[in-house]
Amino acid sequence: MAYVKQTREQILSGIIETESSINKIQDVDVLMELILTEARKVVHADAGSIYVRDGDRLAIHYAQNDTLQRQLPPGQKVVYSYFSFPINEKTIAGYSALTKQLVNEKDVYEISPDKSYKFGRQSDAVSGYRTVSNLTIPLMTSGGNILGVLQVLNALDENDQVTYFDHDDELYISHFAANATVALEHAHLTRSMVLRMIRMAEMRDPKETGPHVNRVSSYAVEIYDRWAFNHQIDENESRKYRDTLKIASMLHDVGKVAISDLILKKPARFTEEEYLVMQGHTRLGAKLFNEIESPIDRIAREVALTHHENWDGKGYPGKVNVETGETEEADPETGKPVGLREREIPISGRIVALADVYDALSCRRVYKDPWTEEDVLAEIKKMRGQKFDPEVVDAFFEILPSIQSIRDRFPDVD
Repeated sequence: MAYVKQTREQILSGIIETESSINKIQDVDVLMELILTEARKVVHADAGSIYVRDGDRLAIHYAQNDTLQRQLPPGQKVVYSYFSFPINEKTIAGYSALTKQLVNEKDVYEISPDKSYKFGRQSDAVSGYRTVSNLTIPLMTSGGNILGVLQVLNALDENDQVTYFDHDDELYISHFAANATVALEHAHLTRSMVLRMIRMAEMRDPKETGPHVNRVSSYAVEIYDRWAFNHQIDENESRKYRDTLKIASMLHDVGKVAISDLILKKPARFTEEEYLVMQGHTRLGAKLFNEIESPIDRIAREVALTHHENWDGKGYPGKVNVETGETEEADPETGKPVGLREREIPISGRIVALADVYDALSCRRVYKDPWTEEDVLAEIKKMRGQKFDPEVVDAFFEILPSIQSIRDRFPDVD
């Protein structure tokens, strides 16, 4: 981040402006990543992490580090390992969540021995990064509930030299965290409504699990980020789209609620007739969003309808009337609907198609064991230009470590 010395008034004005953009984000995950980015700007921090409360534990959700980022090729992101730890007095973040207090340490390697918490040096040892200053604050609702913890690391001065976070930084980050928590509460309400729809689908289809939709939607956002970078999409436009795509892609198979249990829960491969019925979930899912009232409705409709279309035009449902299911354009040889092909398929559908297949091949099903990672990746390469958009496949492989990190973060529950 380029540092420009600002007055207190300029900083507060910037915080207010940032809060306006944060309040427009609807997805929890996208919002938290943005909160971390903007919080670091507020206090000019080189790095930081954001943790989410999960019962009596904190789990890392995002990590950023400008120093390590500069060592990567353009468009790549720092990949962090998923981990969680108890909310107790032994770690800085755990202590902050437990006591609901801000913690400010000038040098984490010189923490006073009379304090209960210590700094875990393992991440520094692995990354080769030297953490010095640490400012940690709980993300707490007005009712006193802890949603997570925001942690910024290594304050930088005008010469980009590591210094400590001062009293003004504490005031700025406290003000920012309070307003960011309000935005998080609103985003959680949106996520709750989406998850209710997904749980409804899960009651009908055992494969439509929370981990599955979390993986697919997270893969989709990462693939889109790289695709957008490759296409030089404006950052503001990209941010809005990824927010919408994250929510919409979670609902990609919601149309399965309208498919018969005899087919949906069959513990074996489908017959050809059953498969044709199953294909109807794309159109039925799209029907749920026929009345477009928001960008989410539009993208959710696109994703539900087109995530099984193929780049070569051999996918489904093809050119059909979403409302009635009638064929709008038939193949003269087969009589079946003509499939969408190449850029007739919206980018949302092309991305979720790849994310969904990667997850399906990687995971166990009642009729198959999970494929090895080597075989999955070989299959995706093989389907480049056939089932999948070549540029989307390229973006996928360019950010493969991030994809694999997401897979590990949302394991299936036996």
